[in-house]
Amino acid sequence: MSISIEQVNKFLFEEARYLDDKEWDSWLEMYAEDATYWVPSWDDTGELTEDPQTEISLMYYASRSGLEDRVFRINTDKSSATSLPQPRTSHNLSNIEIVEASDEQCKVRFNWVNYAYRYEHVYTYFGTSFYTLDTSTDRPKIKDKKVVLKNDYIHHVVDIYHL
Repeated sequence: MSISIEQVNKFLFEEARYLDDKEWDSWLEMYAEDATYWVPSWDDTGELTEDPQTEISLMYYASRSGLEDRVFRINTDKSSATSLPQPRTSHNLSNIEIVEASDEQCKVRFNWVNYAYRYEHVYTYFGTSFYTLDTSTDRPKIKDKKVVLKNDYIHHVVDIYHL
């Protein structure tokens, strides 16, 4: 199935809403079982790390099961990054574009900014995301997600809802 930019927009806005509304199970359903989730870090020379297997990453999950574990920890307060109350977030997306598409998959790039509120402070996170969507079925699934966090001077541990 080929996918239109309107369908991509709808899909991405839905994911952002699930994160903002803390609908973790619905958010997880957007990922394929073999989906990768990667947030590379910046090295000392200001370049992004290129290999999550051999270099430091801010986050890396090689499959959806890693994301499921992350959500379990958030829901049960067993996360060092998350303590109650969970932050209120507002994800805002822009410059959404289809970079490459076929009947089986679609590569998407977009910019984002997220405001997170907790303990009377607002934290701003911004960056660019690169997705590969599996479009071979009626319901697209995220196969690969790479998030480039551009403000990498972070006051707290970053979690999935910050990106």
